[in-house]
Amino acid sequence: MLQQLWGFLSLISPLVSSANLSLPNIVLIFGDDLGFGDLGCYGHPSSLTPNLDRLAADGLRFTDFYSANSICSPSRAALLTGRYPVRSGIYPGVFYPGSRGGLPHNETTIAEILKEQGYATAMVGKWHLGYGANGKFLPIYHGFENFMGVPYSHDQGPCQNLICFPPDTKCYGGCDQGHVLLPLFVNDGIIQQPVSFPDLTAFYNNFAHDFITKAVKDNQPFFLYYASHHTHYPQFAGKSYTGKSLRGPFGNALAEFDGSVGKIVQALKENGVEKSTFVFFTADNGPETLRKSRGGNSGLLKCGKGTTYEGGMREPAIAYWPG
Repeated sequence: MLQQLWGFLSLISPLVSSANLSLPNIVLIFGDDLGFGDLGCYGHPSSLTPNLDRLAADGLRFTDFYSANSICSPSRAALLTGRYPVRSGIYPGVFYPGSRGGLPHNETTIAEILKEQGYATAMVGKWHLGYGANGKFLPIYHGFENFMGVPYSHDQGPCQNLICFPPDTKCYGGCDQGHVLLPLFVNDGIIQQPVSFPDLTAFYNNFAHDFITKAVKDNQPFFLYYASHHTHYPQFAGKSYTGKSLRGPFGNALAEFDGSVGKIVQALKENGVEKSTFVFFTADNGPETLRKSRGGNSGLLKCGKGTTYEGGMREPAIAYWPG
């Protein structure tokens, strides 16, 4: 299914262009370690996901959509290139802050294809496809003109068991393990280190809003890839979402992610481009079930992240295009 999605995205621009129609905008939203049974629209009784549920109700909710791998980096490589991760060499593990490699530059990403068609391109969130010497594998070298985010997973800093729920925000404390403090990048420059987790999603929301607004103002079609850190363990959330969910820390993080989806849709409406924008949501792999209530829910599927069982690779997915 992932290859069919990539083929659709890569072909849609030249097909529409050849018909002398306006190019559609494209927003690709990617969850992290999100299970098939985690969203309200997929049957979870206590998840607060009204924005995703609304997209599902007014769009197309997939019941048999699969990622290309059951862990982060390989799945993301496949999403952006449309190729099995073993072909790009992003297999079988994930990238770390000290990894030398990254997504090879001879791999063609969907951002590069759309950029050639005149699209403004931006990536916000979790990259996890390598940093390399002097940041040579960052998104801006793979077709994304604009980037705000973290180059790897947020649990790869000095506190793998951080707690980031205001007012009890223990993000770094006394747990220095010799790891580099997690950096927040804009393009190839660090703007914050360590990352302030309670404020991170708000930063992302503002970046996405400003990117959409500028592209519309410039009368330019746009491609926005929003790869959230939610709901990967350890979870975090800002003040507005802390203590709101019956599912505890996981539910708070999921609610914040859903809120960011709502902010993106709101930005589309404010700029009058909701009906000319294709929005697609899915996730990289299944839940980390070993974390129990902090790891997500596979629903009725067997196992989760890191396995090739259904729970590891069968993902929630929603397509939304009201126009």
